[in-house]
Amino acid sequence: MPKIKTSRVKYPEGWELIEPTLRELEAKMREAENDPHDGKRKCEALWPIFKIAHQKSRYIYDLYYRRKEISKELYEFCLDQGHADRNLIAKWKKPGYERLCCLRCMQTRDHNFATTCVCRVPRHLREEKVIECVHCGCRGCASGD
Repeated sequence: MPKIKTSRVKYPEGWELIEPTLRELEAKMREAENDPHDGKRKCEALWPIFKIAHQKSRYIYDLYYRRKEISKELYEFCLDQGHADRNLIAKWKKPGYERLCCLRCMQTRDHNFATTCVCRVPRHLREEKVIECVHCGCRGCASGD
């Protein structure tokens, strides 16, 4: 969770450009956290939270690495303040992980037979064409899809 905005924090140049989007995503996150999860499985209740956290990280990643619209200082500030997941972005920079949905999907200790999640399997190799990841609700994040 990002730290609370105070007058002591010196915001880098360009912060005012990305702040409205980050505030909007924070509001969505709060709404998803407070949303009742009656009738849902325990894991399904967390899926919207994972989705919004992924969205925030992808937004900052795209601004810095793809569109090159923010400075390194602002990018590091966002990572330090908790607006994006540093480890997930580090994986996105590696070949084969460009579309990774969450870090739990690639950890072998969380899955049967010490493999990765079913959402990491390319679509043409799956037996079932429509699947959902148990951890985050992803329907496929393999780079070959």
